[in-house]
Amino acid sequence: MSTAPETLSISGTPQGRTPTPSTLAVRRVAIDTYRENVVYLHRECDVYRAEGFQALAKVEVRANGRRILATLNVVDDLCIVGGHELGVSEDAFLQLGVVDGHTVSVSQAEAPQSIEALHRKINGERLSREDFGGIVRDIAAHRYSKIELSAFVVATNRNELDREEVYFLTEGMVDCGRKFDWHEHLVVDKHCIGGIPGNRTSMLIVPIVAAHGMLCPKTSSRAITSPAGTADTMEVLANVELPFEQLTQIVRDHHACLAWGGTAELSPADDVLISVERPLSLDSPGQMVASILSKKISAGSTHLVLDIPIGPTAKVRTMPDAQRLRRLFEYVAQRMSLSLDVVITDGRQPVGNGIGPVLEARDVMRVLENDPRAPADLRQKCLRLAGRLIEFSPDVRGGDGFAIARDILDSGRALNKMNAIIAAQGSKGFNHNNPQLGKLTLDVRAGAAGVVIGIDNLQIARVARLAGAPKVINAGVDLLHKLGDTVAAGDILYRIYAEFASDLDFARQACDKSTGFIVGNAEQVPQVFVEF
Repeated sequence: MSTAPETLSISGTPQGRTPTPSTLAVRRVAIDTYRENVVYLHRECDVYRAEGFQALAKVEVRANGRRILATLNVVDDLCIVGGHELGVSEDAFLQLGVVDGHTVSVSQAEAPQSIEALHRKINGERLSREDFGGIVRDIAAHRYSKIELSAFVVATNRNELDREEVYFLTEGMVDCGRKFDWHEHLVVDKHCIGGIPGNRTSMLIVPIVAAHGMLCPKTSSRAITSPAGTADTMEVLANVELPFEQLTQIVRDHHACLAWGGTAELSPADDVLISVERPLSLDSPGQMVASILSKKISAGSTHLVLDIPIGPTAKVRTMPDAQRLRRLFEYVAQRMSLSLDVVITDGRQPVGNGIGPVLEARDVMRVLENDPRAPADLRQKCLRLAGRLIEFSPDVRGGDGFAIARDILDSGRALNKMNAIIAAQGSKGFNHNNPQLGKLTLDVRAGAAGVVIGIDNLQIARVARLAGAPKVINAGVDLLHKLGDTVAAGDILYRIYAEFASDLDFARQACDKSTGFIVGNAEQVPQVFVEF
């Protein structure tokens, strides 16, 4: 007896089959809900009425032995989801792993077991290791709604975590995700706490230390509120979304990679927390320490150099604040058996010239090729940080790392290593000598003569993002002047690149309010206290 092949209707429900009242047919709703599983039911759906669902309730969806938790949205438009369908967001669809039209069951989700601990934290109580472990497991499993996640983030920001609580949070984040074991005694990494535009030192440090023979599996993030993350800039040169097996093989073959960390499932609870921390503009010291160290430990790092920039418009404004943050990082790292070298650096202004993926990739390649047009500050900072990493090696004397790093860069060995990594990850054929930048430009000029005495990191980053970066990879800002430079009235301070007229207009409006540059007298240039 033959059976006619099953076909799909436009709505995604298989023709010839009507789901029973207890099940629904999956319909992929192409909405990016950013780290949150969201499902959609029609208000007239029988299951919706029978189960007594409410909008924003947590529901459990089961299919093919898989189970996900999701936030429910209720719709009235049959064009979005039919009465016998369950619409699912992009995140939820990928986790379910089924095709359009597949039947699923939907039910009320039980409250997270850790909800009582969350309520105690909201009330300002101190939590135990078990409390944090339970909260983190529930976060990683998407058992918390965005409202509950926001409550946790705000509670741990307002009622500042003590250093042992930060350790418990970090430990919980590591335990709920995948952890690499490279079977090496020395696995190095470098990380910056962020906030400084153009600071693409990682893309230079990784090939330098890998050329020295050190293992450096660099998994990086994409930009959320900045004009470019390391992964965004590296993606101009090569593929960064690599399957787990390919990523590990590249590290084995070349001692390094420069990849996006989203496919590695490292500290998955941190990715969920970031999705609510960034829109709230909250980045408390405890959450920052747990986020950074959990990712590094999960990636298998044994030794880490941490860059804390300080400056008037950096994340950390003063040396006392930097020292307090350093001590917290050192305490948690020591408890997690991670060797940590914290370096306090100059955060008064952007690093390098370009801000935006293509512009930053251009700067990186110019430094690697020892091009005279390469930004000196980016080269110098990468050499000093790479030197500190190299000094983790037991056969390198303290203080010798900088010279070793400089020799690796000057000799072309770092460039060769970077080219090998690019080829292994899949080259994009980027030509840094003729980068394809946004076709629309705007020159921002000095209003008066004098010396550049201030550059607002936040405003320059905002202008670059309004111009389109990082989504438009060839958009951004190219700086022509830095602190201490003498300028005449009408001199170009920086050039904005955009691909779309509306983006350029947004950037122009921001510059009309503030260029981000302050011009004054030479003696007004702010001093900086760094450890290099």
